[in-house]
Formats: sequence, structure tokens, C-alpha cells
Amino acid sequence: MTFGSPEWFLIIPVCIFAGWFWKSLRLWSPLRALLILLAAFGLSDPKINVQEDSMDLWVLLDRSESTEDLVDKGLEEWKRLLEDAKPNRNDKIHYFDYGGEIVEQGGQGVSFNRKLTRTGLAISHVAALANSKRPSRVLAFTDGYATEPLNEAAEELQARGIPLDFRLVRDEQEDDFRVARLELPERVQAGEPFLISATVRGSSDTEVKLTLRRSKQTLTETTVKLLNGVGRVEFTDRIPRAGAFQYEAEVGLLSGSTFKDAHAGNDRASRWIEIAGGPRVLLVTKYTDDPVAKVLATQDFTVDVATPQELQPGRLSGARAVIFNNVPAFEVPQDFLNALDFFVREQGGGFLMAGGKQSFGSGGYFQSSIDPLLPISMELKTEHRKLAVALAIVLDRSGSMAVSVTGGVGGKDLKKMDLADSGAAAAIGLLGSQDRVCVFAVDSQPEKVVPMTQVKANAPKLQATVRKVQSQGGGIFVYEGLKAAWDELKGVDVGTRHVILFSDANDSEEPGDYKRLLTEMQKEGATVSVIGLGTPKDQDSALLEDIAKRGGGRIFFTDRPVDIPKIFAQETVTIARSAFIEEAVAAQPSGRWAEISPKPLQWLPQVDGYNLSYAREDATTSLVSKDEYVAPLVAHARRGLGRSAAVSFPLGGEFSQQIRDWKSYGDFVQTMTRWLMGTDLPPGIGLKHRLDGTRLTLDLLYDTEEWSQRLTAAPPKLRMMESSPGAEPYDVPWKRIAPGHFTVTRDLDEGAVVRGAIQVGEHALPFGPITVGSSIEWAFEPERLAELRTVAAQTSGRELIDLSKAWLRPPTRQDVSLRMWITLAMLVFLVTEALMTRTGWKLPLPALPAFKAREKVVKPKKVKAVKAAEPMPVHKEDQPLVSAKQEEPEDTERRSRYQRAKDRK
Repeated sequence: MTFGSPEWFLIIPVCIFAGWFWKSLRLWSPLRALLILLAAFGLSDPKINVQEDSMDLWVLLDRSESTEDLVDKGLEEWKRLLEDAKPNRNDKIHYFDYGGEIVEQGGQGVSFNRKLTRTGLAISHVAALANSKRPSRVLAFTDGYATEPLNEAAEELQARGIPLDFRLVRDEQEDDFRVARLELPERVQAGEPFLISATVRGSSDTEVKLTLRRSKQTLTETTVKLLNGVGRVEFTDRIPRAGAFQYEAEVGLLSGSTFKDAHAGNDRASRWIEIAGGPRVLLVTKYTDDPVAKVLATQDFTVDVATPQELQPGRLSGARAVIFNNVPAFEVPQDFLNALDFFVREQGGGFLMAGGKQSFGSGGYFQSSIDPLLPISMELKTEHRKLAVALAIVLDRSGSMAVSVTGGVGGKDLKKMDLADSGAAAAIGLLGSQDRVCVFAVDSQPEKVVPMTQVKANAPKLQATVRKVQSQGGGIFVYEGLKAAWDELKGVDVGTRHVILFSDANDSEEPGDYKRLLTEMQKEGATVSVIGLGTPKDQDSALLEDIAKRGGGRIFFTDRPVDIPKIFAQETVTIARSAFIEEAVAAQPSGRWAEISPKPLQWLPQVDGYNLSYAREDATTSLVSKDEYVAPLVAHARRGLGRSAAVSFPLGGEFSQQIRDWKSYGDFVQTMTRWLMGTDLPPGIGLKHRLDGTRLTLDLLYDTEEWSQRLTAAPPKLRMMESSPGAEPYDVPWKRIAPGHFTVTRDLDEGAVVRGAIQVGEHALPFGPITVGSSIEWAFEPERLAELRTVAAQTSGRELIDLSKAWLRPPTRQDVSLRMWITLAMLVFLVTEALMTRTGWKLPLPALPAFKAREKVVKPKKVKAVKAAEPMPVHKEDQPLVSAKQEEPEDTERRSRYQRAKDRK
């Protein structure tokens, strides 16, 4: 027996002391004394340790892609064996399925991510559910290759005293070859050589082919010899320019090999590396000899020049600012455009868009993902639109348009035709009230869905009509669609006439005499743009490219049907909702340049042309046009932790002669760029990150003397974002584990690309992109199996071959409190004592047998004789009265002793 609060026993001597001095308390009465003892005993929290006679068995079934089929084969037999071995009916079995998530077996309609093996998550889940008052064991049926560390789960099991048993489920007969690991440094300086190491694993000792790529370009191909199932090869590389680059290693069997590769999903591994070289500026341009790059290079900036096609989110790693110099939106990958908002607002980067005929609204950026970033609005006011537009939309409704794709809200499946209809409806919504539109649906012949109609207030009705177009089967006769559109357009007298042709790049038939038709359209001032569903490598892509080229329009290819509405919107904006002023316009400074630089700037007197736009309410305008629009020529604004700027006139190419001849051109460009890059991060703080399987660990280290006060005033904030459609930034809480050290761990999804930033006041420490391998489920790292065995040993578990031994109860004894029973006993005695005190009632005592009392016999005592004294004369009056009753011998003897004592004196 143990006592939780033994100090309460001190109440006993206190009560003894009180009862001794205050008798009226009657603490010595049996019942009251017993109540005091019970109270002290109960308050001391006595507990007895007992052994439980039941157990909970938590069975975890690995339902990941690499193991699910094997589990299904043996599950029924395992269940039967476990039930037969159950010791008694008080024992219980709980079955759970897990992969990337964990669910209780038997749930109706339950589905979850099976591309990961999150054994740690499953163990933590059942550890939280386990009853602390009952013994428990965990039995995992798995292949042993978890995709996350198990150390945290092991600590939870140890703390709860729950052993982990496991049964390995594997098919050892399959041949498989995989890239187990690709290792390279996270960051090196420009021109610095570095080592790349690739580890290949396989089920057999043989030679395999390994290909190494950098940014999708093959660097080398070599063979790797596997010994004991493992092969390792090393490469060196050197990159002279700053930027971020992706390396990919791919393994494959040699031609003529007799082996097979069971899992193609684990044949690749990729990693990113950042090449540092000072403050880096990413310049996106199509100019062969961009003057902006020259100016920045002379000012000691590290300039990373890229074409739109070369862009990917990883290119932002290590960059401080991004400049778009007259590049159209449709040529910039959508994932890069989506990444810019996080780069500026959360990672503290800068973004500048320069003017030109392929920039701002003319470049299709209106209502794009970066529209809110800019300090100017590209929405043209109705009174500023010079020309009305007549737009003809030709939609492919062939049989291929009936294929379903995932693109709806919440991942709902939609048909390709539905997305094309949405694109046409979006185009109609972007037209002005004075514009006109017609829509044709084409398969083997054109159908007039919407005749040439002035938009006015009819936009909602026209959009509803277009959304009803359905696929009719067959192929698309391109020439027939274009001819029907031109027949409608040539009768309309407006300033701009344009056709948008949407067609499948693999199913565009019957071109007819399209060349003659397009020549006629061009002579009349009409243009044609093409949206091709597919890639430039598809069989009919050359036809579509030629139509766009001869039609004087643009060509778009996309193999992602969900992007169709965005492309329709970009093209419509380019035609109908943008304006580039091609006339020389005088410029007027506003005096607000001092907010960027205290150094005065000698502004140019006029510009050759500019993109018409309007300053937003939160923007600062440094230069405006002196025409009727008073439009912003140079504007800038803050966006989150970053900065954004718009230069509406061209900085290169056409309409830039006066700009490039401007004496302060270099000063203007470099000053604006330095402002975009923000302030440098103070020293004494740094960030480390590592990826272990699917678990990302971030460590923020800082100098306590330099940063403690700052972090107390503004605690560090971690913002992360995954590169997936519709993804939003989210906060991740930190854990401070020691002075000068914050840490956080985050479980990521398989194949995820993650970027983030540590925000401290007005500064940010960006990181990423971090790529979780797309083949992590099929990696089969031996270290994971060894880790599982270690965790089982730490928790007193074992590898279970014989399932009849699964019910071995762990040495768990339960402390049972006696307080309730003591409280009940005190209540009984308290009521009894109250009855005795208030009513005089006494406890009934058992009767004793009656015995007759024995008479006491007193033996006479012997008395020595006393010599008689001579009688003294006694007068009559002195004679004592003698009563009739004589003195008892005992009294006589007492007096004789008394007399003798007097005589001795």
C-alpha cells in the first residue's frame, strides 16, 4: 500500500492534544476516535496495487500502396488466430487501417491517402486512445518501411508503458531497383565546385543505368554496379551564375537485362540547390540584349536572366527581386505566377513590371494571380476605350471534349467541354457593353450558339447560353469553324475584330483552304488566336501554330484542361480590356520619389509610349503623364513584407529610345531595384532545415544578446505554402526548446513542394522550395526497418511470428485508491455517532452469561495477648458508658497497635 499525501497523518497527534485539554470534545469516545483515524487515513490518499486481468490489443494494418494487397491476403487468417488466442472475454481487439492517415476499420465509405506509410502517426493515435487504466499492446502489420521517423511515437509508448509488437508483411520475390538517395549541398557560392552523390538499391546484384539531369537537361549517363543490393556513384558540378537549380537522378535497367523493375514510381529522386552570389535579381525578358541587365550588372548586382519558358517556382530561391520586362502572361508558367504572391508578401521579395505591348493589360495580366500585387489597376474605364471589339469564339465540341477531368470546386470531376464553356463565358464577362460577340460550337459542322450580339446588359444571358454547349462526338472541322466566324465578323463595323479558336491538338481535322481564308481576314484587319488543348508535340499542333501565325494572333497550348478558362480570360483582356498609348507623352514628377531615395532624380521630359492604367489607393506615384489621362508612369507600394512597383513605359525594345537615351536611366533602374530588395537582415540569426522522409524540421538559431529583445517584442512567425492549385499560406506554431533555439516539425504530403519564410518584424528568412520525393512510399530504406526494430525493443515489444503470443500482458499493475470506501465508512460512523449524541441511543451490546457471585470468607487473624494492667481507681462519673454492643475484634486490634505506638514514645 502507498500513500499519496502521508502528511495528513499529522492530524492524529493534533487531535490527541486537543482531546487531552478539552475533555468536553469527547475525542476519546470510541466512535469519534475511529472517525479521526479514518479521516487521516482517507486524506493521506491510500492506494493498493492490483494486477489487471484484461488487456486491449491495438492492431495497426498498413494499407499503403506498397503493402495493401499483402495485408488483404492474410487479414482473415490473422483475425481468426488473434480471436482464438484471446485469454478471456474481458480482452478487446481494436483494428485500425493506416497509410497517409489512420481510420478505424469498418467505417462506411472511408477513403484516405495511401501514398505514404505514416507508422508514427498511427502509433501516436492509438497511444492517445488507449485507456490508461487498462494494459495495452500495439501490434503493427507492416512492411517496416515507414515514410516518417518513429522517435516521437516511441517516446509516447514508453511514457504509457505500451509495448510495440510488429509482424513484417513483405513479398521478397519481386525485383525492384530504385534511387534510394540523392545528396547535394543546399547552398554554394557561384563558381564553387560541389559534390553530388546518388545511392541506388536493388533486389539483385547487377548493373543498372543512372541518368543525372540539371533543370531537365541531361548532364551525364553512367552505369552503377550493385554489390549486396547497394551501389553508389558520385559526380561533381560547378555553376558559374547565381540562381536555384533542380537536380534529378533516374535509374533504369540496361537493355537486354533479364531483371524486371516492379515499382517504376521509385526510379527518380530530385533535389534543389541554391547558387548564391550576392543580392540576386531575377530578370524575366525576351530581349536578346536587355539594357536593364547591363545596367544592373555594372552596379554589382547578380542578375539571373531568364526567358518566360525557363521559369519555375524554384527559380525564386535566393532571389531578392523579380523584374518582368515586357513578357506576356500566357508564356509565364501558371505555377510561377502563383508563387510570386507568396514570394513578395510572405518572403519579403520585390516585384517590378515594366511596360510594353506585351505587358500589363496588353500582356494579359488583368485579373491574373499577380494583378493584386501591382500598385496600379489595369481595368480600363469605359470612357477611355477608344475602339469597340467584335469577338468570335469557336469551340471544339468533338468526342474528345466529353472526357472527364478533375477541375471543379472541391476536386469535383468536370468534362473538358464544361471547362471550355466556362472559358467562353469568362471571355463574354470581360467585354464592355459596346462590344459584340458571337459563339460557334463545331464538330463536323458549325452550330451558331450565339449570333453576333452587342453585349450591353445581355452578358448574364449570353453566358448562360454558352454554358449549355455539350460534346456531340466526331472530330472538329477547323476550316468550317473559322469560315462561320468570319462570315459573322465581316459584316460588323468596329475597330477590332478577333477570333478565338479552341481546338484539340490531337483531333483537328479538315483544315480546308484555311490559308486563303486567313489571308482574306488579315487584309480586312481581323486577327485569329488559337487555344490548343494538348502540347506542341501533338499530331495537329503544327496546324494550330500555322493558323495563329497566319492569323496574326497568339498560340496557347495547355495539357491541363483546368487552365482553359484562365487562357480565355487572358486573351480576351489582351484584345478588349487593355491599351498601349503609342504616342510620345510628356511626363510630370509628383515629388514623391523621396519615399524611395533621398537623392533627387533628374526626370526625363517625355516617354515614347506607355501602358494606360490607374493608380490604386494605397500606391505612391512618382511620375505621371501630362495627357488627358494623368496616368501613373512610375508607381510603387508595400505588399505584406515585400514591395511592388510598376513602370508603365518600356525599359527596352520598341518605344524606348528616349528612355534609353535618358542620362539618369542607370540611376533610376538601380535605385528602383535596391528599393525593391528591401533592407538587409541584421546578423546573428540563421535558419536550418532538413527533410527526413516526409517530415520537415526547421531550426531557428539566433544570438541571444542581439535578438532576445527583438524576438520578445515581435515573436518569430512561420508562414508556409505548398505549391498546389488553390493552396493558401498557413501559419505553423514554433516550439522554443532552449535560449537561442526555436524548432518545429511538419509532416508533408508525398510529392509536395513547400516554400516558407520566418518573419521577424519587418524582416524575413525565406527557405525552399523543399521537394518531398514523389516516390517516398517506394523508397524501402533499410534504416526505417532498423528503426522499427529499435522502437519495438525500447518499448519491450518484439517481432511477432506466432500470433498466439500476441496477448502477453505487459507487467502493468494498477494503483486503486481507497478513498471512496473510507469516505463511505466515515459516513456510516458519523451517522451512528450523531444518533448516540442526540437521542441517547446506545449501541446494542451482546449479552454475557449470568454467574452467581461467590461469598467471600474472611479468615480471623491471630492477635497476641496483652498483659493486663493494674486497674486504676475510677470514679463513678468517669466511667465510660458501655453500650450493649461490644467492639469488634478488628477495631480492638487497631487500637492496640495504636496504644503500643504511643507507649514506645
